[in-house]
Amino acid sequence: MELNENIIKSIVEEVLSELNIDSPDVSSSKPETISRAAGFSNLELVEEGEAKEGVKSDEVVIGLCPAFGKFQNKTIVELPHYRVLRELIAGIEEEGLRARVVRILRTSDVSFAAHDAAKLSGSGIGIGVQSKGTTVIHQKDLLPLSNLELFPQAPLLDEETFRAIGKNGAKYAKGQSPQPVPVKNDQMARPKYQAKAALLHIKETEHVKQDSKPVELKALFK
Repeated sequence: MELNENIIKSIVEEVLSELNIDSPDVSSSKPETISRAAGFSNLELVEEGEAKEGVKSDEVVIGLCPAFGKFQNKTIVELPHYRVLRELIAGIEEEGLRARVVRILRTSDVSFAAHDAAKLSGSGIGIGVQSKGTTVIHQKDLLPLSNLELFPQAPLLDEETFRAIGKNGAKYAKGQSPQPVPVKNDQMARPKYQAKAALLHIKETEHVKQDSKPVELKALFK
Protein backbone atom coordinates (compact mmCIF):
# COMPACT_ATOMS: atom_id res chain seq x y z
CA MET A 1 0.00 0.00 0.00
CA GLU A 2 1.34 3.41 -0.93
CA LEU A 3 1.57 5.75 2.08
CA ASN A 4 0.67 9.22 0.91
CA GLU A 5 0.66 12.30 3.11
CA ASN A 6 -3.04 12.05 4.02
CA ILE A 7 -2.65 8.45 5.19
CA ILE A 8 0.40 9.37 7.27
CA LYS A 9 -1.44 12.32 8.82
CA SER A 10 -4.44 10.10 9.61
CA ILE A 11 -2.25 7.53 11.36
CA VAL A 12 -0.36 10.23 13.25
CA GLU A 13 -3.54 11.94 14.43
CA GLU A 14 -4.91 8.62 15.71
CA VAL A 15 -1.72 7.88 17.65
CA LEU A 16 -1.56 11.38 19.10
CA SER A 17 -5.21 11.22 20.17
CA GLU A 18 -4.46 8.04 22.09
CA LEU A 19 -1.60 9.86 23.80
CA ASN A 20 -3.94 12.80 24.52
CA ILE A 21 -1.67 15.18 22.57
CA ASP A 22 -3.02 17.77 20.14
CA SER A 23 -2.06 17.11 16.54
CA PRO A 24 0.09 19.94 15.14
CA ASP A 25 -1.00 21.89 12.11
CA VAL A 26 1.08 20.74 9.14
CA SER A 27 -0.66 22.81 6.49
CA SER A 28 2.07 25.47 6.60
CA SER A 29 4.62 22.92 5.43
CA LYS A 30 3.18 22.68 1.93
CA PRO A 31 6.04 23.20 -0.50
CA GLU A 32 6.30 26.38 -2.54
CA THR A 33 7.76 26.36 -6.01
CA ILE A 34 9.71 29.61 -6.18
CA SER A 35 11.47 31.77 -3.63
CA ARG A 36 9.29 34.79 -4.37
CA ALA A 37 6.05 32.97 -3.59
CA ALA A 38 3.79 34.10 -0.76
CA GLY A 39 5.71 34.10 2.50
CA PHE A 40 9.11 34.63 0.94
CA SER A 41 8.89 38.40 0.51
CA ASN A 42 11.58 38.98 3.16
CA LEU A 43 14.22 36.67 1.67
CA GLU A 44 15.47 35.84 -1.78
CA LEU A 45 18.18 33.22 -2.25
CA VAL A 46 19.97 33.81 -5.54
CA GLU A 47 21.88 30.84 -6.92
CA GLU A 48 25.39 31.70 -8.10
CA GLY A 49 26.71 28.39 -9.39
CA GLU A 50 28.63 25.58 -7.77
CA ALA A 51 30.01 26.34 -4.33
CA LYS A 52 33.79 26.00 -4.18
CA GLU A 53 36.07 25.34 -1.25
CA GLY A 54 36.94 28.61 0.45
CA VAL A 55 40.44 29.84 1.21
CA LYS A 56 39.68 32.65 3.66
CA SER A 57 40.08 31.78 7.32
CA ASP A 58 37.60 34.44 8.42
CA GLU A 59 34.51 32.76 6.99
CA VAL A 60 31.89 30.39 8.36
CA VAL A 61 29.78 28.53 5.80
CA ILE A 62 26.06 28.06 6.48
CA GLY A 63 24.80 24.96 4.69
CA LEU A 64 21.07 25.00 4.02
CA CYS A 65 19.29 21.71 3.47
CA PRO A 66 17.52 21.28 0.09
CA ALA A 67 14.11 22.78 0.86
CA PHE A 68 15.17 25.64 3.15
CA GLY A 69 13.87 29.00 1.91
CA LYS A 70 12.81 27.47 -1.40
CA PHE A 71 10.15 24.82 -0.89
CA GLN A 72 9.57 25.49 2.80
CA ASN A 73 9.63 28.87 4.48
CA LYS A 74 9.17 28.27 8.22
CA THR A 75 10.59 26.07 10.94
CA ILE A 76 8.54 23.52 12.82
CA VAL A 77 7.34 26.27 15.19
CA GLU A 78 6.54 28.74 12.41
CA LEU A 79 9.71 30.81 12.74
CA PRO A 80 10.26 32.28 9.26
CA HIS A 81 13.41 31.06 7.53
CA TYR A 82 14.54 34.60 6.77
CA ARG A 83 14.75 35.25 10.50
CA VAL A 84 16.70 32.04 11.12
CA LEU A 85 19.24 32.89 8.43
CA ARG A 86 19.39 36.55 9.43
CA GLU A 87 20.22 35.64 13.04
CA LEU A 88 22.86 33.06 12.10
CA ILE A 89 24.59 35.61 9.85
CA ALA A 90 24.27 38.37 12.47
CA GLY A 91 25.89 36.16 15.10
CA ILE A 92 28.82 35.38 12.82
CA GLU A 93 29.29 39.04 11.89
CA GLU A 94 29.16 40.16 15.53
CA GLU A 95 32.33 38.13 16.04
CA GLY A 96 34.05 39.97 13.20
CA LEU A 97 33.80 37.14 10.66
CA ARG A 98 31.78 36.78 7.50
CA ALA A 99 29.17 34.23 6.50
CA ARG A 100 28.88 32.33 3.24
CA VAL A 101 25.60 30.65 2.42
CA VAL A 102 25.37 27.48 0.34
CA ARG A 103 22.68 24.92 -0.39
CA ILE A 104 23.55 21.28 0.19
CA LEU A 105 21.54 19.18 -2.24
CA ARG A 106 22.95 15.69 -1.82
CA THR A 107 21.43 15.04 1.61
CA SER A 108 18.68 16.11 3.99
CA ASP A 109 20.66 14.88 7.01
CA VAL A 110 21.69 17.95 8.97
CA SER A 111 24.93 16.38 10.26
CA PHE A 112 26.16 15.59 6.75
CA ALA A 113 24.97 18.98 5.46
CA ALA A 114 26.90 20.73 8.24
CA HIS A 115 29.99 18.61 7.55
CA ASP A 116 29.79 19.44 3.83
CA ALA A 117 29.53 23.14 4.76
CA ALA A 118 32.58 22.84 7.02
CA LYS A 119 34.61 21.25 4.21
CA LEU A 120 33.73 24.21 1.98
CA SER A 121 34.69 26.74 4.65
CA GLY A 122 38.08 28.42 4.63
CA SER A 123 38.04 28.26 8.42
CA GLY A 124 36.96 24.63 8.48
CA ILE A 125 33.79 25.51 10.40
CA GLY A 126 30.28 25.09 9.03
CA ILE A 127 26.73 25.36 10.31
CA GLY A 128 24.04 23.10 8.87
CA VAL A 129 20.34 23.84 9.22
CA GLN A 130 17.29 21.86 8.17
CA SER A 131 14.04 23.46 7.10
CA LYS A 132 12.35 22.35 10.31
CA GLY A 133 15.09 24.10 12.31
CA THR A 134 17.42 21.34 13.52
CA THR A 135 20.95 22.78 13.46
CA VAL A 136 24.55 21.55 13.82
CA ILE A 137 27.90 23.32 14.18
CA HIS A 138 30.55 21.17 12.52
CA GLN A 139 34.29 21.05 11.85
CA LYS A 140 35.74 19.62 8.67
CA ASP A 141 38.25 17.24 10.30
CA LEU A 142 35.60 15.55 12.44
CA LEU A 143 33.62 12.52 11.33
CA PRO A 144 30.25 13.43 9.77
CA LEU A 145 28.27 12.02 12.70
CA SER A 146 30.48 13.80 15.22
CA ASN A 147 30.13 17.54 15.66
CA LEU A 148 30.99 20.55 17.77
CA GLU A 149 27.43 21.32 18.83
CA LEU A 150 24.10 19.69 18.01
CA PHE A 151 20.67 21.33 18.44
CA PRO A 152 18.21 18.47 17.88
CA GLN A 153 15.09 19.92 19.49
CA ALA A 154 13.97 22.25 16.71
CA PRO A 155 10.74 23.28 18.50
CA LEU A 156 12.83 24.94 21.22
CA LEU A 157 15.09 27.00 18.95
CA ASP A 158 14.26 30.71 18.75
CA GLU A 159 15.89 33.76 17.18
CA GLU A 160 18.12 34.37 20.19
CA THR A 161 19.40 30.80 20.03
CA PHE A 162 20.14 30.99 16.32
CA ARG A 163 22.14 34.18 16.84
CA ALA A 164 24.11 32.47 19.62
CA ILE A 165 24.75 29.52 17.30
CA GLY A 166 26.18 31.90 14.71
CA LYS A 167 28.39 33.53 17.34
CA ASN A 168 29.72 30.19 18.55
CA GLY A 169 30.38 29.07 15.00
CA ALA A 170 32.52 32.17 14.51
CA LYS A 171 34.32 31.63 17.81
CA TYR A 172 35.27 28.10 16.76
CA ALA A 173 36.50 29.53 13.46
CA LYS A 174 38.76 31.89 15.42
CA GLY A 175 40.28 28.96 17.29
CA GLN A 176 38.42 29.60 20.52
CA SER A 177 36.65 27.05 22.73
CA PRO A 178 33.35 28.73 23.61
CA GLN A 179 30.84 27.49 26.13
CA PRO A 180 28.12 25.48 24.33
CA VAL A 181 25.02 27.48 23.44
CA PRO A 182 22.48 26.99 26.24
CA VAL A 183 19.26 25.41 25.04
CA LYS A 184 15.92 24.75 26.64
CA ASN A 185 14.78 21.22 27.41
CA ASP A 186 11.20 20.05 27.14
CA GLN A 187 10.47 16.34 27.42
CA MET A 188 7.10 16.84 25.74
CA ALA A 189 8.55 18.55 22.68
CA ARG A 190 9.41 15.30 20.96
CA PRO A 191 6.02 13.54 21.26
CA LYS A 192 4.13 16.75 20.58
CA TYR A 193 6.01 17.60 17.37
CA GLN A 194 7.17 14.16 16.23
CA ALA A 195 4.46 13.83 13.61
CA LYS A 196 5.07 17.26 12.11
CA ALA A 197 8.83 16.70 12.21
CA ALA A 198 8.45 13.47 10.25
CA LEU A 199 6.30 15.14 7.60
CA LEU A 200 8.64 18.10 7.21
CA HIS A 201 11.63 15.79 6.88
CA ILE A 202 9.83 13.75 4.22
CA LYS A 203 9.15 16.97 2.32
CA GLU A 204 12.79 18.03 2.67
CA THR A 205 14.03 14.68 1.44
CA GLU A 206 11.86 14.90 -1.67
CA HIS A 207 14.22 17.62 -2.93
CA VAL A 208 17.48 15.73 -2.35
CA LYS A 209 19.64 15.27 -5.48
CA GLN A 210 22.26 12.76 -4.43
CA ASP A 211 24.82 13.48 -7.15
CA SER A 212 24.44 17.27 -7.10
CA LYS A 213 27.19 19.65 -6.04
CA PRO A 214 26.54 22.32 -3.38
CA VAL A 215 25.25 25.63 -4.71
CA GLU A 216 26.59 29.05 -3.73
CA LEU A 217 23.81 31.37 -2.61
CA LYS A 218 23.47 35.11 -2.24
CA ALA A 219 20.99 35.94 0.53
CA LEU A 220 18.97 39.09 -0.11
CA PHE A 221 16.91 40.30 2.85
CA LYS A 222 14.03 42.65 2.03
